[in-house]
Amino acid sequence: MAGHTKYVPGSAFTRWLDTRLPILRLANENLVTYPTPRNLNFWYTFGGILTFMLGIQMLTGIVLAMHYVPNGDLAFASVEQRIMREVNYGWLIRYIHSSGASMFFLAVYVHMFRGLYYGSYKAPREVLWILGVFIYLLMVMTAFFGYVLPWGQMSFWGATVITSLFSALDQVIPHLGTSITTWLWGDFAVGDATLNRFFSLHYLMPFVIAGVVGLHIWALHVPGNNNPLGIDAKGPQDFVPFHPYYTVKDAFYLVLFLIVYMAFVFYAPNFFGNPDNYIQANPLVTPPDIVPEWYLLPFYAMLRSVPQKLLGVIVMGGALVTLLFIPWLDSSKVRSCRFRPLMKQLFWIFAADCILLGYCGSQSADAAWNIVGIDLPLVWVARLATLYYFGFFWVLMPWVGRIEVTAPLPESIAQSVLARSVKTEDAE
Repeated sequence: MAGHTKYVPGSAFTRWLDTRLPILRLANENLVTYPTPRNLNFWYTFGGILTFMLGIQMLTGIVLAMHYVPNGDLAFASVEQRIMREVNYGWLIRYIHSSGASMFFLAVYVHMFRGLYYGSYKAPREVLWILGVFIYLLMVMTAFFGYVLPWGQMSFWGATVITSLFSALDQVIPHLGTSITTWLWGDFAVGDATLNRFFSLHYLMPFVIAGVVGLHIWALHVPGNNNPLGIDAKGPQDFVPFHPYYTVKDAFYLVLFLIVYMAFVFYAPNFFGNPDNYIQANPLVTPPDIVPEWYLLPFYAMLRSVPQKLLGVIVMGGALVTLLFIPWLDSSKVRSCRFRPLMKQLFWIFAADCILLGYCGSQSADAAWNIVGIDLPLVWVARLATLYYFGFFWVLMPWVGRIEVTAPLPESIAQSVLARSVKTEDAE
């Protein structure tokens, strides 16, 4: 990593500390003088935003846990009565946490799609991508455990439906799925034992995520940042120090993100919620439509589009596992879609496909589109969208990389930045 300046302690105390615990040296090398490609754009700010959001979720979660009661008879009241009405600013902390989960996933999806578009999964960053996928999977599990805790109708029945998916394994080995489901429940139905387990896991998982995030950042700093051009840095002219160039930029976009975040917290705190979850859990009354949170709807649509239960579970699991193989599925030598005209078009179709899957997952199972007087069941739309999801990764990525005619790459990052600056000056 060219351009990395040496840290020199400035006082007797920092010199003494540096010889015993070089934490200031570590911070300086990774947060101040760390050489960063000079052309990182807005989309690269979401890594810092995600780190901030993880801290917010952990802090608010710890405070909420001080007042939450993981008991089937008391959990709902501990949230809706105790936290929301009796704890000082409990309503604010709860809304920051609940809306924060959605904003966290929104940022992580932007982060992942940016990585896909600019080829940040390609060598030598395969481990970086895989760790990112593991973080996402841990986030999904953490969000599911947390969604159960308010113990409303959607919490209870969501836990029942999702955990019951393991019973599909009975079709492979008799009684295996039922045994796993019972073990997850801690009983023969979702109840107190389930709630206690999910509460413990929801409290634990963010600390596991934080550990993997540390590995993720380490894996980033070994090869260095990718950049929108997808080319390797050639020398010091391609870098700038992380501070102040990117600390200021990240802080600016973090403030913009927080403005949107706080707008939801103060003006539409229930925008991402389900009204059924404000009804206390009742095992005798099943909601007409049981749907997960919006950030899991695409995978729910895949699950529901397959009529056979075991096959549906395999398809949904396969959609997640596929993400781990992306570094080896893309056969192109060019990283960034900026220089891959065909893959760029296919990428945006894929992005629209994921949104379409989310829409299908949000609708009732028997919903249909009326097209020219003909009803097209959304389940068939979801099936076609699922087919494109898998086809994009397992067919198009390997195939397009072999036949695509790519645009010429710039000589260096600095050359591209200077050329863009000259064009801007000429336009003025």
